[in-house]
Amino acid sequence: MAAMHAPNAPHAHPPWLGIAFVIGAASCFAVMDTTVRYVGAYFSVALVLAARYGLHAAIMTLWIVLSKQRSFRSANPMFQIARGALLAFSSAMAFAALRRMPVAEFTAITMLTPVMVTLLAATLLHEHVSRRRWLLVGGGLTGALIVIRPGSGLFGWAALLPIAGSMAYASFQVLTRKLASLESPFTTHFYTGLTGSLIVALALLASEVELLPALRSAPHSAWGMLLFIGVLGTAGHLMLVLAFGLAPTAVLMPVMYAQIGFAALVGWLVFAQAPDAWGWLGMAVVAVCGAGSAWLN
Repeated sequence: MAAMHAPNAPHAHPPWLGIAFVIGAASCFAVMDTTVRYVGAYFSVALVLAARYGLHAAIMTLWIVLSKQRSFRSANPMFQIARGALLAFSSAMAFAALRRMPVAEFTAITMLTPVMVTLLAATLLHEHVSRRRWLLVGGGLTGALIVIRPGSGLFGWAALLPIAGSMAYASFQVLTRKLASLESPFTTHFYTGLTGSLIVALALLASEVELLPALRSAPHSAWGMLLFIGVLGTAGHLMLVLAFGLAPTAVLMPVMYAQIGFAALVGWLVFAQAPDAWGWLGMAVVAVCGAGSAWLN
């Protein structure tokens, strides 16, 4: 899932570079979600999460070691742990959902996150929310209901998984927005991977999943896809970190809704699955309301 950050100080760089990074991040997340769905036939959610966060932590460790500004020290360790735990839970819900529902519809539901951020910002941060924004919140929820269509039997209880993940991700974003100015984004990105890795490692130790038999029974191409998932997730989030240093949030966030289009395209190419007319309508409603909410910033 994509990470969002608070608006930064005035940007001296052309916004098109930030937009390019966001498009790159959206494509990474769409391909990652499709790959997660594919390897779900061979590996458990816990094993996929271990690859995702283990490689994330390794890449960011190397990044900081090789950078001129080497900083593993955090002034807010509890903040880092909370953020990492929320994102790890969100990823677990997402990966579990992708085993049970098409990528495009899953992506549309997760794009409710800006709507949930608005709700949490109003209730927890006491931010003022205008009438137009509340209308967009209601519109986004309506779009999600069109995609899910309760009672239709399309997704059943599986639709609750991305909703739970989006709630955790929205909390992750509100926490980031509240404390973003206190930490280096690269240090924060490192601790996101480290915290996720530790949580997944504990979950694997407590579970009855036998790693070696699972790896031995899977084809070598599936092993490569595990590594590919870690690279895509790390690269996607890193591109977002860079994007929000190059352009304002209001300019960038509407572009994130390109992920719905990427997800539909990749899902069709890999699984020959395309949303039906109601699915397209619901995704369009979610995208328009989410983009409108971002433009109101």
